[in-house]
Amino acid sequence: MDNSFWDKRYADVDSVYGYNPNEFFKDQIQKLTPGKLLLPGEGEGRNALYAATLGWKVTAIDFSEVAKEKTLGLARLKGLSIDYQLGDLGSIHFPKESYDLVALIYVHLPENKRKHLLSESINALKVGGRILMEVFSKEQINHTSGGPKDQKLLYSLKELSQDFKGMDFEVKYETVINLNEGQFHQGVGSVVRILATKK
Repeated sequence: MDNSFWDKRYADVDSVYGYNPNEFFKDQIQKLTPGKLLLPGEGEGRNALYAATLGWKVTAIDFSEVAKEKTLGLARLKGLSIDYQLGDLGSIHFPKESYDLVALIYVHLPENKRKHLLSESINALKVGGRILMEVFSKEQINHTSGGPKDQKLLYSLKELSQDFKGMDFEVKYETVINLNEGQFHQGVGSVVRILATKK
């Protein structure tokens, strides 16, 4: 899928995945001391806006101009400041050792681009910084609540454990949840959740 697909999706409805932050993201970030947060694949900004209200210095990245403008419009209304950049997550390079938290919420890419993004995300973390993820698992192929229909774009706990080898896992599990995030994430879904610290 290219940026024209996402530009159209974001332009066609008021909010694709709702205005509230992802529940796992919300639950975990409330426990952390605010610092610098990187949100690749942030879309319309629901997580970025919430984090900014908690005092996080937020950098969001996506390749949809429409999503960026919607996010910044909401930020202005709320009196919040967000650094929103456009970029291709499959080839982007983040500043090294610059962030306290990198959150990847439903970011699904082909394997080579995914490995690049995860490697860059780890490199972007300060020592002691954390990766936070909620993504659809391979089992999501059996559900109709959202996500890619290509199993190669879905995640397994085993693969992610290898991708983040050497990090300390605070949270690492696969579970079934009931999604209620806008019109495109509705119903029973199978997800992987991770919170890991860079040593």
